[in-house]
Amino acid sequence: MSVITVENISKQYIIDHQKGKGSNTLRDVLAENWRQFFGGKKDGNTPTREEFWALRDVSFSIEQGDRVGIVGHNGAGKSTLLKILSKIIEPTSGSVRIRGRVASLLEVGTGFHPELTGRENIFLNGSLLGMSRGEIREQFDAIVAFAGVEKFLDTPVKRYSSGMYVRLGFAISAHLNPEILIVDEVLAVGDAEFQKKSLGKMRDNAANGRTILFVSHNLTAVQALCNKTLYFEKGQLIEQGETNQVIASYLSKVSKTRLLRQWDTPEEAPGNDLVRVKRIELIPDYQDDLTHIDVRTPMKFRFEFWNMMDRANLNLSMHLNSMTGECIFNVGTRSQPYGKGLIAGECTIPGFFLNDGSYTISIMIVKDTVTPLYVMEEGITFDVEDYREGIAWYGKWPGYVRPQFPFEMGMLEPASLE
Repeated sequence: MSVITVENISKQYIIDHQKGKGSNTLRDVLAENWRQFFGGKKDGNTPTREEFWALRDVSFSIEQGDRVGIVGHNGAGKSTLLKILSKIIEPTSGSVRIRGRVASLLEVGTGFHPELTGRENIFLNGSLLGMSRGEIREQFDAIVAFAGVEKFLDTPVKRYSSGMYVRLGFAISAHLNPEILIVDEVLAVGDAEFQKKSLGKMRDNAANGRTILFVSHNLTAVQALCNKTLYFEKGQLIEQGETNQVIASYLSKVSKTRLLRQWDTPEEAPGNDLVRVKRIELIPDYQDDLTHIDVRTPMKFRFEFWNMMDRANLNLSMHLNSMTGECIFNVGTRSQPYGKGLIAGECTIPGFFLNDGSYTISIMIVKDTVTPLYVMEEGITFDVEDYREGIAWYGKWPGYVRPQFPFEMGMLEPASLE
């Protein structure tokens, strides 16, 4: 049974652009209206209006018990969609049909009265969800324990940190038994332990037949929780379906990857009179028939260049860098004598070595181990996506590398319990 049916919804905003500097005072507005009324020349500061469509012709349906992820870049329309489904805003056109009570956690502090205490806001939010006072009391202790705000229960929430806001807001939304739970990116504010608890609670809700809509840039969390996913781009629904398939498609479309660059002749190739680049390539050994690189993916780096010198001792130096410019590692070949011709170098980067993130590869052709002949900056650009199995923590894994070194633990000596 469909609990959410969205048919051809669009949402338009009108953006006013003020030309020139300065603000619109009451005097400015009156003067401009006077000029327009009497046909005078318009001021250079006259605002121009622009139509912006946050959503365009979006249609989909969600079945009871579905756990639906919503992915896309910032500005793709995800939050606008959730606000429409939460009845915070109305669509410009189209229709939305919802069966069941909806609880939403969209922004830090949404639905809280800052002057009321945590205790009072629990009852306020429950009442807004249509719960009776008795139903709220039944869940009260579980809400407080889940949120971990016992010490601050009678403190006005305006004194809460953003993390406390989120913990209490999620606990209220998840424990007051809504048929549909809508959660935006706000869970990113919580710590790792809270993320784990929240995802587990949403799974429990879904197992009991409740429907979850979950927006997150953390694709690992989306894959762990959601059985279906919607992919939005520039206000349009690009793809919908099974989560792993949609996320793989999303990653392949948004990747900044540039894995191959090549030139057919030395005349058109980058370099100088001594050496010129023919080909630079990163060859991933994709896992599980995927089309994107993740932390498991072994990669082979290959570099080819023309040597125009009769005889020279040459070696290659390869730098793998983060997008912010830090060198993750530098590895070089042996220096050997070469004559004129095409020379190639190859390096293998094993799987389970790089952490998720964006990287570049630069290459340097070196003479006599000390003299750089040519440096190619950012010759290759690629992204490494996250992948986790058997790990319930969904925060960002620290560091640039993520090796799987042997690391064991065991008890040296049992302690006496007496």
